[in-house]
Amino acid sequence: MGRKRLQESADGRPTVHTVAARAGVSIASASRVLNGIGGSPETVRKVRAAAAEVGYVPNAIARSLQSQRTGLVALAVEDIGNPVYVEMMRAIESVVASSGRQLLVHATGGRIDNETALLRRLANRYVDGMIVSPIRVTDDHLTALVDSPVPVVVVGQLGADAAVDNVRTDSRHGVALAVDHLVATGRRRIGFVNGPLDTVPGATRDAGFRAALARHDIRLDEDLIEVGDFQYAAGRAATERLLARADPDALVCANDLIAVGALHALLAAGRQVPQDVALVGMDDTELARMMFPQLSSVSLGSAERGRRAAELLLQRIADPTLPPRREQVPPSLTVRASSGATPPVSRPAGPPTRPAKG
Repeated sequence: MGRKRLQESADGRPTVHTVAARAGVSIASASRVLNGIGGSPETVRKVRAAAAEVGYVPNAIARSLQSQRTGLVALAVEDIGNPVYVEMMRAIESVVASSGRQLLVHATGGRIDNETALLRRLANRYVDGMIVSPIRVTDDHLTALVDSPVPVVVVGQLGADAAVDNVRTDSRHGVALAVDHLVATGRRRIGFVNGPLDTVPGATRDAGFRAALARHDIRLDEDLIEVGDFQYAAGRAATERLLARADPDALVCANDLIAVGALHALLAAGRQVPQDVALVGMDDTELARMMFPQLSSVSLGSAERGRRAAELLLQRIADPTLPPRREQVPPSLTVRASSGATPPVSRPAGPPTRPAKG
């Protein structure tokens, strides 16, 4: 008598029934082993061998429907190429991976419609939870956050009454740290190159810059303030516009990408950094340490904010009844060569080399 035909799914793939029949055990026993619950050593050996023999692949969708867990967490940021989001993503991924989950990353371009659509679409039980870092916050955002059927943590500024877990920093104070440092080194014509004022970070950093100047009794000169975008090219173009009408002895930039653009604009204009113009960025990303001269920069704790957001999210997934939590990561300034720190001397003494001809 021939062997009984092994059961397959409608699309021809082996099922738990297939594995159980090949291993000679009950369907319940095979299911326990395949789901990691265990069994006797002999049963585990038989089931795993049978699964390998028939080419069984677990159905993750079916598992998620049974457990109401997908094993996925989403992160939505404006630009996945921005070093500050890369550092945040790495920290989040480390925490998420330790829980056995995987991270999905989405770039929204800072568009409100993209972010709200993503909240509503992905939060429809396609992920276990989401971390969102919007640069613009609207009533639509808040509605989508509150209505989300899965836990959401926001990295960034939210209103005091927002009923959602939130990790933030104080970028207003971060700008003040930069201005205080520049004033202490004797700078008085301090300019500011910012991102869009209709964004939360742009508006907050603008307010922080103006308040810091007032605290030092420095008259505000609007010619020393320029607005662009939070990108390298926009930062360089904004600095060129500022230099065409004003003569700063220092610049504060709203992020490191802008600061790199400002550095290149200053050098192209024949300004020495820091001798002619001191320069301070924000975010203290890898870019700050890669430039020459190295950039002074205000850290807003991107990695720490990411780590805390991921921990809050996992706690919220485990216990949805927790009250909304709010955590704040303080800024800190690292002073490097671009604002007066003395760079190390690395060249050996000797006659200068002549440039090659031709």
